[in-house]
This record gives sequence, structure tokens and C-alpha cells, in this order.
Amino acid sequence: MVQTIKTRSQVPLDSRDLETCQRVFDKLSADYGIAKDGDEAERMASIIIELYRQGVRDPDHLQSMVEAARGLFETSER
Repeated sequence: MVQTIKTRSQVPLDSRDLETCQRVFDKLSADYGIAKDGDEAERMASIIIELYRQGVRDPDHLQSMVEAARGLFETSER
């Protein structure tokens, strides 16, 4: 019998996973003034979920990777 091995990306996110992703999304949205109902927010949310599914679990690391992916680099005024 062939056994299917599920990778982390195939396992549904639970409420703790979603809370972490939501916190990162909310922080980035607030920090960069991104409207939560716009196209940029949708792209950012997709990146957050994909990175999380790939194993990026630390919120600070997740945030910095999303910033890099979207070109949202920290400015001197922050």
C-alpha cells in the first residue's frame, strides 16, 4: 500500500496559526498604511500564508520576509 505523506503546507491552518498570521498582517497594514480591503493587502496576506505554510513561524521573521518580498523596507523615520 502506498502511504501519502502530508507536508505542512497540506495541513489546514488551526486557530493559533491564523492568529499569528493575522497579527503579522495587522502590524504590517498599520505600519505601512495599507488598506485592509485593497489589492496590496490581498497580495500581502497571500505571502504571509504561503511563508507560514513553508515553515516561517516566528512573527518577526515572517514580518521581515514579507517586507522584503513586497519591497516594504524600514525607513529611517520609523
